[in-house]
Amino acid sequence: MASVAVIQFSSQTQIEHNLAQAYDLLQQAAAQGAVLALLPEMFLTLDGKQYNAIAADPQYVQRLAGWAQELKLWLVAGAVPMPCPDGDPRVRSACLVFNSEGEQVARYDKIHLFDVDVGDAHGSYRESERFAPGDEVVLVDTPAGRLGLVICYDLRFPGLFQRLREQGAELISVPAAFTYTTGTAHWQTLLRARAIETQCYVLAANQCGWHDDKRRTYGHSQIIDAWGTVMTELEEEAGVALAEIDLPQLAEVRKKMPVTQHRRF
Repeated sequence: MASVAVIQFSSQTQIEHNLAQAYDLLQQAAAQGAVLALLPEMFLTLDGKQYNAIAADPQYVQRLAGWAQELKLWLVAGAVPMPCPDGDPRVRSACLVFNSEGEQVARYDKIHLFDVDVGDAHGSYRESERFAPGDEVVLVDTPAGRLGLVICYDLRFPGLFQRLREQGAELISVPAAFTYTTGTAHWQTLLRARAIETQCYVLAANQCGWHDDKRRTYGHSQIIDAWGTVMTELEEEAGVALAEIDLPQLAEVRKKMPVTQHRRF
């Protein structure tokens, strides 16, 4: 078995402050025996005006790689702004994975963009104004199992999760900045549904608390097993949640209920 961690905190406008929070919590995860840790979406900052500058500065990727190497930890860096490979002036929301030697071994660019109206103080969200969508399904082999990568709003699209399962996913990571309004209504329901449908462990690291006078995220980062059981869950405070990944138990769930063999569509 392998211990994995999800990290939860509240990003503010000061990038260095957010980096310090992230590093401290990653240290805690490593000290508690985690071999893999997941950071939330846009943990560097939720201030969209800073995204292009972050994407243009390689120091942030280098620092993340250094942390993974120093802490001997597989680091799933939730989502950070990265340049578009096609020259689009917008950025990509990219989940970067570093192995325990500090090597970047995967990058997933968020496919589904959050262009919605939410009944909260922030009101309207238009990710496509700052982000260009990705178009590739990405998995990576880790010490905890074969990991499928998604980001936040992807959670509402089960077809993507089924593609990951078809390509061998045993775990799926969900870094997020789920709003308080949508999180209260749907967060855990969607996470448990995706775990049950795919028979995968789901690792969900969400932002929490108030980020300014209008934007509030839900927290409740958690790890869910292939049967849909919530193994560990934070509430609305910064912290680390850990759980053990038991791949033989996952295989037993799939053997007893072979849904992929029964699918007709």
